[in-house]
Amino acid sequence: MIVTCVHVYVKPEHVQQFIEASKINHQHSITEPTNLRFDILQSTDDPTRFLLYEAYESEEGAQAHKQTSHYLTWRKSVEPWMAEPRQGIAYRCVAPTSQKQS
Repeated sequence: MIVTCVHVYVKPEHVQQFIEASKINHQHSITEPTNLRFDILQSTDDPTRFLLYEAYESEEGAQAHKQTSHYLTWRKSVEPWMAEPRQGIAYRCVAPTSQKQS
């Protein structure tokens, strides 16, 4: 499993637009065959700060996501609303593993 945490800082006047665009991306992303999880998280301390938590079965699945029309539309739409460029950090899953522990 590959997990990417995308940190996004949105201009205050575009928070609601960002949420709506991200929800559409989420709805399509969770239907991708290798998607395991796609969460949109908003900071409780600063409503302009978001974390997108994306989990895919493999690196190939994560890369395929970046070629989908819904992702490309989202990226183009939200880019001017960002206070700074988004930062995506990929993680390798240590636990849980795909096999059940005995």
